[in-house]
Amino acid sequence: MNRLDIIDYLNEHKSFRPQLMDRELRVPLDTSFIISLIGPRRAGKSYYFFQLEREMQRPLYLNFEDSRLRNIAYGEIRDIIRIYIEEYGIAPKVLLLDEVQNISGWDIAVRELSDLKQYRIFVTGSSSKMLSQEIATQLRGRTLSYIMLPFSFREFLRAKKVSTEHLTRDGEAIIKNALLEYMDLGGFPEVVLGLEKTKILKEYSDLILFRDFIERHNIKNMQLARYIQESIMQNFSKEISSNSVFKKAKSLGIKVSNNTIYDYLEKLNDTVSFFFLARFSEKAHERASWPKKVYLADTGLSKAYRFADDTGKLIENVTFLELLRRRNSSPLLEIYYVNNTSGEVDFAIKEGNRIRLLMQATYELNDDNRSREINPLVAAAASLHCDELLVLTWEQEGAISEKGRKIRLLPLWKWLLGG
Repeated sequence: MNRLDIIDYLNEHKSFRPQLMDRELRVPLDTSFIISLIGPRRAGKSYYFFQLEREMQRPLYLNFEDSRLRNIAYGEIRDIIRIYIEEYGIAPKVLLLDEVQNISGWDIAVRELSDLKQYRIFVTGSSSKMLSQEIATQLRGRTLSYIMLPFSFREFLRAKKVSTEHLTRDGEAIIKNALLEYMDLGGFPEVVLGLEKTKILKEYSDLILFRDFIERHNIKNMQLARYIQESIMQNFSKEISSNSVFKKAKSLGIKVSNNTIYDYLEKLNDTVSFFFLARFSEKAHERASWPKKVYLADTGLSKAYRFADDTGKLIENVTFLELLRRRNSSPLLEIYYVNNTSGEVDFAIKEGNRIRLLMQATYELNDDNRSREINPLVAAAASLHCDELLVLTWEQEGAISEKGRKIRLLPLWKWLLGG
């Protein structure tokens, strides 16, 4: 560790005054628990920390993506705190440790700092391991985890200065037009607020591939890594299996084993840019098995790989991400999909010991797809003893009845705004 580099970093950040847009996520600020904030790159985690800095006394923000901090040893974090005290004559009360997974052994340092009972500690990371039971094991029950994704649709509208108050029919049309843009280009803050939107999205895609997938996991087969990522981006909102990816890769002449495919899919999941949704089953081993449905952390990532008829898939992906956000305030909420003899139900929402909501997400409910959307929903409702059934569409609203069960229809934009 170079002392002059650390001082340079601290002084530089002290004078940094970025423009901020408050995010919706709310985390406890006065708690003895370590707050873990996990999400994909460029989702706004660092700027969320800048937001927290304004709300706290004596914060110390350390960004472990910065070259001056990136290669420090975990034991040197406490040395940085001492340098801060020497420079400014005051000890920090709050530690904001950004992209902490870059420091080998970070959990040891954070655990020791937590044991001192002198700091409120917040960490961010772009690794799914920090959302799993693994971080609870590493930090021995000391942490509360939250997920931060790119802008929600509500945040997107605020960034675009689109009002949702006292809506007229013209106002609703403006919101639906904004939703088309949101589904097409996603909610990454730099994309929403910037100009070169498609170019930025391509850069993000490459960053995920090389930094978070290949470099982080020391991937050797780059051809296979690129193929798997591109395949996932093309097949978002669909059910996939490791075996199907294996067969397609072999047909393209890529030398690979099924075990390698499975391993690479798990490593891709670790980037927090892709989510693999399990089928609902009361048996744990069946929930853990493949196939699974794949979703993107932001629909804009699929921009370069998308086909003209992907509107229904975009609606479904946006729905999944909103459900994921709602888990932050409802920690017992679990998300699955259902595959039964009648077909597929996009989302089964479990809370506590029961399925409380079954959902379909589609552009339109019509004569051509009614049986495909409704029959699985009704069958799942009967087998899972669920009375709340919802179909999200582009603009249909009301209720229908099928085999004695009431099914609510709601426009996607209204649901995203809290309807």
